[in-house]
Amino acid sequence: MNSQQQGLADIQDIRRIMERSSRFISLSGWSGIAAGTCALAGAGLAYHFISQFQKGAVDIEALEYILLGIAAGVFAAAFLLAFLFTYARSRRAGVAIWGKAAQRLLFNTLVPLVAGGFVCLRMLETEYYGFIAPSCLIFYGLALVNGSKYTLGEIRWLGYSQVLLGIFNLWLPGNGLFFWALGFGVLHIIYGAVMWWKYERSNTAGSANA
Repeated sequence: MNSQQQGLADIQDIRRIMERSSRFISLSGWSGIAAGTCALAGAGLAYHFISQFQKGAVDIEALEYILLGIAAGVFAAAFLLAFLFTYARSRRAGVAIWGKAAQRLLFNTLVPLVAGGFVCLRMLETEYYGFIAPSCLIFYGLALVNGSKYTLGEIRWLGYSQVLLGIFNLWLPGNGLFFWALGFGVLHIIYGAVMWWKYERSNTAGSANA
């Protein structure tokens, strides 16, 4: 290796060290796939109970609690699976999962999420049901965009896509479940697959050949 190649290698090492200290880069593509799968399962359950409500088998108050329970269950399952996959990748990469970058990422995503949660709760109380799904998508997308500077840049594009879906859904309020499944389900699975292919596939192949 000549001096020029050694210099380039040193620069790449410095860049990797700086990225590790300023951005949380251990997000796993499997986290997105798992979250999307949970969302699609939740959307299927929600569709079933909404159908029961339309047939008169479930009253509106019971439906509200059921849908809230489904949403909470989907969030808990998606969060747990995302944590497990990300923790496993962090261990393989030798990166601390709760460093400064992870703390900044969490704080910057939580602010829009918490604000959106209060907005959606108020909509539920005032029976603006048609705007709950688009509001979830918009605030979630804003949270991803806000936190993207502390993690992989591709998160920003997922955030933009969620915001756009939410805006479209504002003018199609009767199709909230469809947009919810598309945004939280399908887009997460596509994003997760792309991230796995781009960042983790080579490591998986290397481990298999070792």
